[in-house]
Amino acid sequence: MLHITPLERVALQLLASGIATHELAGRLGVSAREIETHLNTLFARMGAASRTEAVAAAFRRGLLN
Repeated sequence: MLHITPLERVALQLLASGIATHELAGRLGVSAREIETHLNTLFARMGAASRTEAVAAAFRRGLLN
């Protein structure tokens, strides 16, 4: 099973709602570049090539409700 941090879970939930990178960064209090870096790392761990694939994989794995 893939283990994700609480911050990664929040980021995935916000991605699932269709939020843009800059808005996600603002809500989490970090830079857009930092968000991109974290998301790319998370996507790689999930085997996802895009936001859509990452969100779909998160739902399949029970990481999102």
